[in-house]
Amino acid sequence: MLQRLRKLSQKGQGIVEYALILAFVVAIAAVALNSKGEDSLGTKIKSLFTTTGTKIDAAKDNINGSSGN
Repeated sequence: MLQRLRKLSQKGQGIVEYALILAFVVAIAAVALNSKGEDSLGTKIKSLFTTTGTKIDAAKDNINGSSGN
């Protein structure tokens, strides 16, 4: 019975450790993404997605335009 309690205690400890690590990673990501300024991570990611979307739209327009010829 004591071994069973020890296993449950170790399992609970592992779950708490994973939860703390996850919370730490989420907190760091939130701080990094919410930073203000032109060189912040959030601004760079937004710019990357905007540029990628623009390039995809341009490629789509090129494909649609060339299929009509």
